[in-house]
Amino acid sequence: MLYAIISQDVEDSLEKRKRVRSDHIARLQALQDEGRLLIAGPHPKIDSADPGPAGFSGSLVIAEFDSLEEAEKWADADPYVTAGVYDKVIVKPFNKVFPVA
Repeated sequence: MLYAIISQDVEDSLEKRKRVRSDHIARLQALQDEGRLLIAGPHPKIDSADPGPAGFSGSLVIAEFDSLEEAEKWADADPYVTAGVYDKVIVKPFNKVFPVA
């Protein structure tokens, strides 16, 4: 089943993000290589693809896991969690309706 992992950054998270970004991206790449990643990316703090020093307010990952518990375990082990980038992480089941495959 698909799960949405919705994360909210702490204030002034940009430097923390930069320090562990490569590890975070490697985990997402592994999900993609396994064919389990639907979409992933950050939420810019401003209306811009490159927010510069304004940074980001959080992230969204939608990926396939065997259970809610597995998705939560994966989310809890994210380098952004362990480095203190995220203040809050919510994991919810997700039903994809559109686009139709």
